[in-house]
Amino acid sequence: MHVTVEIAGEDTHELEVDADATYGDLLAPVDLSPHEVSVLVDGEHVPTDQPVEHDHVRVVRLIKGG
Repeated sequence: MHVTVEIAGEDTHELEVDADATYGDLLAPVDLSPHEVSVLVDGEHVPTDQPVEHDHVRVVRLIKGG
């Protein structure tokens, strides 16, 4: 499956993933961790353990403070 991964405010990546890939599987090739981002489909958060069902996702980095 071909998936476009748009990282908000940064780059867009074109990935080929297996049919059983999860949204979390889209993060490693773009050097991100599920702990530092939120994955959105049509503006709605999707769990990273959910199977990929869309060909375009947007990844938003979470802000950490201290």
